[in-house]
Amino acid sequence: MAMPDPENIFEHHDHRQCRHEAMRQVSDSCARQHLRLTPLRARVLEILLESHRAMGAYEILERLREEGQAGQPPTVYRALEFLVTHGFVHRLERLNAFMACCHVNRGTDKRHEPLFLICNSCRKVAEAPLGVLGRKIDRQAGAMGFVAQSRVVEVLGLCPACRGELENG
Repeated sequence: MAMPDPENIFEHHDHRQCRHEAMRQVSDSCARQHLRLTPLRARVLEILLESHRAMGAYEILERLREEGQAGQPPTVYRALEFLVTHGFVHRLERLNAFMACCHVNRGTDKRHEPLFLICNSCRKVAEAPLGVLGRKIDRQAGAMGFVAQSRVVEVLGLCPACRGELENG
């Protein structure tokens, strides 16, 4: 079964297959780039892949401790730093949290600029390409003599499930 359309993770899908495919893509990318995906880095990524939800570093640390893996905040932050640096995980500024990238290298090692749709209720996060919006940001910035070097666009709202609960509740 193929991964769900990463632009709509709110749809029902085989999440085990989704996680398995993402881990395979990350492992392949690390091999191509001669990067070391240590057991801790891999487990941190697996924890983030368990749901399409943003998680804070301390929440990840707590999960590791529940599994019997002793660790301190610096070890989790170092693992997250590696994963973010290489494009396998995104840091969500608004939530001060992290999420696994839904577009893991798609056959290339090029980075992309995502647009995040964050559910205020369940904290699920969908990732979509910034695309045309990125070009509009560049034009607006350029008109003001500003050169954008990086963009993080986060949109807060309600996912279909939470919106349905609200409407039917």
